[in-house]
Amino acid sequence: MHTFEVWAPTPESVRVDVNGVTHDMERTDDGWWRAEVDCDSQARYGFVVDGETLPDPRSPRQPEGVHLRSQLHRLDESSWTDSHWTGRQLPGSSVYELHIGTFTPEGTFDAAIERLDHLVDLGIGFVELMPVNGFNGTHNWGYDGVLWYTVHEVYGGPDGLQRLVNAAHERGLGVILDVVYNHLGPSGNYLERFGPYIADGANTWGRTINIGGPQSGEVREYIIGNALRWMRDFHIDGLRLDAVHALVDHTGTHILEELAVRTETLSTHLGRPLTLIAESDLNDATLVTPRAAGGFGLDAQWDDDIHHTIHAAVSGERQGYYADFGSLESLANTLRRGFFHAGTYSSFRERVHGRPIDITHQPASALLAYTCTHDQIGNRAIGDRPSAYLTPGQLAIKAALVLLSPYTPMLFMGEEWGATTPFQFFTSHPEPELGEATAAGRKAEFAAHGWNSDDIPDPQDPQTFLRSKLDWDERADETHARVLACYRDLLALRKKRIEITDPWLGHLHVDYDEDGQWITLRRGALQIVCNLGTDAASVPAGGTPILWWDPPTQDETASATVVPGHSFVVLER
Repeated sequence: MHTFEVWAPTPESVRVDVNGVTHDMERTDDGWWRAEVDCDSQARYGFVVDGETLPDPRSPRQPEGVHLRSQLHRLDESSWTDSHWTGRQLPGSSVYELHIGTFTPEGTFDAAIERLDHLVDLGIGFVELMPVNGFNGTHNWGYDGVLWYTVHEVYGGPDGLQRLVNAAHERGLGVILDVVYNHLGPSGNYLERFGPYIADGANTWGRTINIGGPQSGEVREYIIGNALRWMRDFHIDGLRLDAVHALVDHTGTHILEELAVRTETLSTHLGRPLTLIAESDLNDATLVTPRAAGGFGLDAQWDDDIHHTIHAAVSGERQGYYADFGSLESLANTLRRGFFHAGTYSSFRERVHGRPIDITHQPASALLAYTCTHDQIGNRAIGDRPSAYLTPGQLAIKAALVLLSPYTPMLFMGEEWGATTPFQFFTSHPEPELGEATAAGRKAEFAAHGWNSDDIPDPQDPQTFLRSKLDWDERADETHARVLACYRDLLALRKKRIEITDPWLGHLHVDYDEDGQWITLRRGALQIVCNLGTDAASVPAGGTPILWWDPPTQDETASATVVPGHSFVVLER
């Protein structure tokens, strides 16, 4: 016997079709419909809403896609092998972002398992999976999800995700899952047929979710229940919350604060750390400020300013939102205080943006720093990686600035060996009109910034997806192997030395020479010296070299160090 239930205050009639047999449901005053049906544990079912059969908004499995019937599913509790796992805290660790469909040629959870040892050898602490919930089509970045409770079948479905989490925990790797609660995808979203899930407003990606309007209580529970389910049922160690600035909530308790409270409660019950990481465009540390101090109490947030200022300084790019960045002064100030725009004017936004971080109370470990993300590569016109236009030495400098900084470092798949495969924007919308509109919109967006529209990859072209798959054989190439060894050494040093994981920005000392194109970071007894220029630079920094890209030289007094162009060195006093 199984109890089928669904919150559906909008329709006049709701019935449930189980294995082709329709059953009446009883409606309660709060808009829930329920029916007990004698059926097998893998029954196919759908809710007949005013005569049309629709998938369950909380569907645990969609074996035939997001438009068709749902299937009952429970994870096999006896299959869990991670009883020894006590979790991992984010501070002092590192994160590795990957897309299941392009991480391996096969594009499945099981294939990803075969590459986990590579991440262990690299020195990674957490694997971060781009969204894996149900979307229409075979391949997608994942941000077009419409059934938040299910797991994409092509990847391996819910059982495949369970196997991946098991395998990660067996190797000491935590698992973070990227989730999207600010919008729904354009195909397969039937939530409005059930109830007031959608608000009147809109954001960049579509209509907003009703988290603060009339009847929003059940919608909020729909979101929070989903988040907790990943961490409780799938043993996920944390969530990356996509674009939280698009969550419009004017209630007394913001949904992010409510989620933080509920997550802390679950963490206490499970006896292991659970981590919430926000992606936000606001440059506001309120998100990660403890609730006792008036904040939302999340654990961390992405920090695009660190990416922008490192990328612009090393690459020389100044277009778009890079316009305010690029000088070593901006790089030094951003590394010292966490945000570049901290109540300062943003030429890209044409307004004052952000607010300062109280570095005496806010640890830098609550900010994720990176040289690459799916956004910063995939939302370039042709999805090209830094390895396509930077020297290996420049890649090493970017890695040193991130991995030896006080911030929590995050890598994007393949960056550790300077992968040359692009990561492009790809979709597989089955509806021709939707596919054409997506492709046309992409070309128009970049044409407005001066790109030839013919150069913009068609998101719907299967080759765009296939080109974005990592080429693991590249690691055998001498240059790629050298970059990989550098990343391993940097991460190993981070684990070895307490000065590197020290999260307090007040202990960080930065010096630079704009003309000489060098910058130094002093971390206790260590000094990281980076030469961003092409010519060798004499830097007034002494000590014993312990790690470098190209060998430095020193005078007899060791009071200055000559660093080759496009190189770094770590000195110990």
